[in-house]
Amino acid sequence: MSSSTTASRSLSRAGRRARGRSRGRSGSLPRHRGLIVGFLTLPIILYAVFVLSPYVQAIYISLTDWTGFARRLNFVGFENYTRVAHDDLFWTGLKHNLVMLAVLPVLTIGLGLFFASMLNIDRAGRGVRGSSAYKIVYFFPQVLPVAVIGVLWQFVYTPRSGLLNGLLGTHHAWLGSPDTALAAVLAVGVWSSVGFYVVLFSAAMGAIPQEIYEAVALDGAGRWRTFFQVTLPLLRDTVRVGLIYVSIGALDGFAIVQLMTVGPGGPDNATEVVGLTLYRRAFADGQFGYACAMGVVMLFMTLTLAVILQSRRREVGR
Repeated sequence: MSSSTTASRSLSRAGRRARGRSRGRSGSLPRHRGLIVGFLTLPIILYAVFVLSPYVQAIYISLTDWTGFARRLNFVGFENYTRVAHDDLFWTGLKHNLVMLAVLPVLTIGLGLFFASMLNIDRAGRGVRGSSAYKIVYFFPQVLPVAVIGVLWQFVYTPRSGLLNGLLGTHHAWLGSPDTALAAVLAVGVWSSVGFYVVLFSAAMGAIPQEIYEAVALDGAGRWRTFFQVTLPLLRDTVRVGLIYVSIGALDGFAIVQLMTVGPGGPDNATEVVGLTLYRRAFADGQFGYACAMGVVMLFMTLTLAVILQSRRREVGR
């Protein structure tokens, strides 16, 4: 038997085995379909009950006059949404939320990138000595409860004996003045969040191959050029995820305003946010239907923002 004949038979057997494996794979899906459906059914039901159902209920309640305690509720159509459109306090809160949306992501992500770059990237792409200890220090505010952060910063802003006035040699009421109250709250938001993004960006920088930094260093690139032309483009997706998280937090802002400010929401509504207005209408005024209308408006605003950022990601990725 010639060698060519033997090779031909070997190829034929290999082809039959490959076709058999292919048939086996294609036939395994119908056999495992019941198993797959069985595993997916319970998580989908739980997701629908505990995640989707509250949204549907909130949208339904926003179309009623439910007070939150009565057993009966009357359908009022879009009346609550009309009230929201003419509510001056809602627009004041929304304006402050938009200010937070413009300031918080820029400062938080910018400082997070700056500190992470200083800790992890030198001209050769190596981190500074003791960077892990610095990361723990930066991350420390993230593990503090919001209530502790609020009380802590109230002491910092105290007019006569606060740390900030002691350093500046002033007696200014940072949280009591309409001119500085919102800025004081924004500073606390940045301080409490930036550590998380330092750790997040540090992890992403650690995944960049060392050879890239060595090649850039051989080309004579400085630290800033390395950051803007190498590090930042490679962190694009991570930065975008961070922007989405911070932006969603900026459209909330309820907890820190509730804990720190006069009123809360003061002075003179200088720190009012939509979340605080919603809380007041629901739990102080007994207007759950109206409060749900505000919540639905903010839900669609947040979804729109997330979709815009995600669609921008797909356009850049093409």
